[in-house]
Amino acid sequence: MGTSPSPVFDLDTLRRGIEDHTASTLLSLYADDAEVRIVDRTAQPSHPKVLKGREEIRAMLEDVYARDMTHRLEQCVVQGDHAAYVESCAYPDGVRVLAESMISLRDGRIADQIMIQAWDE
Repeated sequence: MGTSPSPVFDLDTLRRGIEDHTASTLLSLYADDAEVRIVDRTAQPSHPKVLKGREEIRAMLEDVYARDMTHRLEQCVVQGDHAAYVESCAYPDGVRVLAESMISLRDGRIADQIMIQAWDE
């Protein structure tokens, strides 16, 4: 009697979604009840922007990945049911954005994410 392996987080899908600007590909990595907390200049740590569920996450991803900018997955580390990654972005005018995410995984999908982002001003 064997045990079936638990689902693994798909790094190739993460890279394709980010670098190919494909919100639907990225959305496939999230659990239905996922929560994303975003901290930046306007949503500070004591009051982060909170997105609950795939529909709210979809709207954010579609907005970000529809913009005229490049996205690159710089680093990603997966250990057990946690992962962390760095995404760098650039607008055509040279403005750069850096986002770091720490995620908790459940059944190989993102259940919880905290993203800290900063951009040139």
